[in-house]
Amino acid sequence: MRPLEGITVVAFEHAIAAPFATRQMADMGARVIKIERPGTGDFARGYDTRARGLSSHFVWTNRSKESLALDLKHPEAAGVLDALMDRADVVVQNLAPGAAARLGLGWDAVHARNRLAILCDISGYGPGSTRKAYDLLIQAEAGLLSVTGTPEVPSKAGISAADIAAGMYALTGVLGALIQRGRTGQGTHVEISMMGALAEWMGYPMYYAMDGAAAPPRAGAAHPTIYPYGPFRAADGQVILGLQNPREWRAFCEGVLGEAGLADDPDFASNTARATRSDELRTRIETCFADVTCAEVMERLDAVGIGNARLRDVGDLWSHPALVEHWHEVDTPAGPMPALAPPGQSDPRMDPVPEVGAHSRAILEELGFDADRLAASGAI
Repeated sequence: MRPLEGITVVAFEHAIAAPFATRQMADMGARVIKIERPGTGDFARGYDTRARGLSSHFVWTNRSKESLALDLKHPEAAGVLDALMDRADVVVQNLAPGAAARLGLGWDAVHARNRLAILCDISGYGPGSTRKAYDLLIQAEAGLLSVTGTPEVPSKAGISAADIAAGMYALTGVLGALIQRGRTGQGTHVEISMMGALAEWMGYPMYYAMDGAAAPPRAGAAHPTIYPYGPFRAADGQVILGLQNPREWRAFCEGVLGEAGLADDPDFASNTARATRSDELRTRIETCFADVTCAEVMERLDAVGIGNARLRDVGDLWSHPALVEHWHEVDTPAGPMPALAPPGQSDPRMDPVPEVGAHSRAILEELGFDADRLAASGAI
């Protein structure tokens, strides 16, 4: 039995944050009914066509869901929503600010109708804010851009960090609420903001810069305060290495650089000293690596217990040896596609990515509605 089997989730969702959260609930066995606009569906379906004609974002975050196409503003949609609320264990929404309340999906209305239901609201900046919130905007507001990039140019994270953070906290919030419901017999209100979620992830730089101190400097792919930690040139590419403590520094000097005396040189003996003289130390390291291949450098590092990695590109992930046993296959409107199993789950649900409205008729008939009549009226 999967952890969330028997749990019904009704999702009024689009883009990434809420769909990422509910996809993981589906991975755990929950039945996720995704409400979409008739015809066009979740606007993330149109973000790109890179996944064999489908949106890469949508394929990633929407497997194992049932799609119900429903015009939420249509007069006949209200009855369908009431029936869904009666059956929902969890309601998740990340609609535009104020939209859920106008549809009767605010906490008071949901709780009055179904005392067992858990409502998870995902917003940009929290309850009451009317500001639009996209991932890049939250990365800027939360200070992530200020500590990411090169010394000259701040950069956004290459993935939707704010959306993903909010989705993860929505998932954990709902799981906690389900445990609480089992003890109290009452549903609860889970409120997640993208800003709050990403601010939690910014804890280290905030404390580093507290009381007016300088923030961690932008250091590209290197670590801003630990050295050597980051990319270094070898004869045929770059190796990423990371030293964390004095034992590793000594092992690096003796077993990799072949300079045992460097370990006790006061100019480099502490991390603070190494960071202060990083340019000089980089020159010494890369001079040592200049005639050595990446593979040979990594062999030396492995031999003395120093963490290291190759600088790979996204395409390399498909064949990465650490992921070989984690690949599954899911059906999509474009045919079967590979999909990574979610971390920590031994038997995840890996059902198809749905077409818009693929399950409308079945869901409506299950709820006791005449799907043909609703289609004729334009409600679906």
